[in-house]
Amino acid sequence: MKLLVFAHTPPPHHGQSYMVQLMLQGFGGDRRGRSAGTEKHPLGIECYHVNARVSKDLQDIGEFRPGKLILLLGYCLQALWIRFRYGVENFYYVPEPGKYSALYRDWLVMTLCRPFFRRVILHWHAAGLGRWLETVAHMPARVWTWRAFRNADLFIVLSRFNRGDVQKFWPQRVAVVPNGIPDPCPHFDSRVLPRRRARLAVRRALVSGGTPAAEDLAMAGAGPEEVRVLFLGHCLREKGLFDAIEGVVRLHRRLRQQNSPLRVRLWVAGSFPRAEEEAEFRALQADPETGPLLEYLGFVSGERKEAALREADVMCFPTYYPAESFGLVIVEALAFGLPVVTTRYRSIAEVLPPDYPGVVPSRDPEAVAAALGRQMWADDFEALRRHFLQQFTLERHLECLAAALHRLERGDPSDLTEFSTQPGLWGLGQGRRAPAQ
Repeated sequence: MKLLVFAHTPPPHHGQSYMVQLMLQGFGGDRRGRSAGTEKHPLGIECYHVNARVSKDLQDIGEFRPGKLILLLGYCLQALWIRFRYGVENFYYVPEPGKYSALYRDWLVMTLCRPFFRRVILHWHAAGLGRWLETVAHMPARVWTWRAFRNADLFIVLSRFNRGDVQKFWPQRVAVVPNGIPDPCPHFDSRVLPRRRARLAVRRALVSGGTPAAEDLAMAGAGPEEVRVLFLGHCLREKGLFDAIEGVVRLHRRLRQQNSPLRVRLWVAGSFPRAEEEAEFRALQADPETGPLLEYLGFVSGERKEAALREADVMCFPTYYPAESFGLVIVEALAFGLPVVTTRYRSIAEVLPPDYPGVVPSRDPEAVAAALGRQMWADDFEALRRHFLQQFTLERHLECLAAALHRLERGDPSDLTEFSTQPGLWGLGQGRRAPAQ
């Protein structure tokens, strides 16, 4: 199956661009310029990539600039050239979240490109557009967006929750395909698990008034009496940064009131897209009570990111971000067997095991503090790691994505039924078709 991928890869680096990059690499990269006899990829998907990058950095995402319009026109012409030069009939596109300046891009691309392709596949990495159109957008925006996306051949969403949102556009088919990533912690059993167990054992000994075992102290690393809480992501209020800070402050006060030998510290890893929120964070760093509890790691990737996930004791991600759809950082935490505190917001809880104790209401710092107080004693490291391996590896993601695409191309009758490798998690079903005109 030939697939024109109209989507950008990093930079800027965020969950959507990263997953597009992984998909392209997983399907064998851009086929343009290769000889006709080049060996086909085992999954049978040939990608022809238009790297439709219009934003310079995180601050520029979703902002309108006249230069973006010129870039988009060029990308659309490139897509049409690929359509006829290589005979690519399938158009893959990642819609924008609910924001006027972002939707202009969708309207332009769909107007110029959609009529020339036999099939349109929309991969919804962001969530909430349908709800935003109903509650915020003006009527012209609703009409233009509905016309752009209605009755597309295949909608791919990341969770069952997101399926309801896209039904508003009358998709012919909907596939639920959760994201997956390369295993970021292949040495979990030898390097990470023993350390997590040792740090927990030391904390338990300290609280009970006992003496930690020498082997646990040696394995636990520096500061085992400090509970290290990691916030990883864009440093935005809606991502839960300030709720995480307030939750840590409240937990710190309780530990002091209890005369506990333990202390708590929040590691903040990520960049600040908004200057006003960075200024607010810096003010908290200067506060005599809050400042000692905060450590800013900046934007982390590669070895620095791996070290943060390995050395943290709890992940805290109390998001209520309007376009949040999956929570890729939670998947990374699962891979490291890292206990999680996050919100019951949209599909976030679907990423975690059923009835997971670290899920709290959004915008509730008190609930965050209480959950941190519980999760600092969690010992389900192996279960979390196992959940990652069963559900969210890159191999599983690519196999299910390829299966959805091939069934669409074949018009396979099984498109009208559920399909899965883990029952109930991946589904491909018939959407609601538009009425006859």
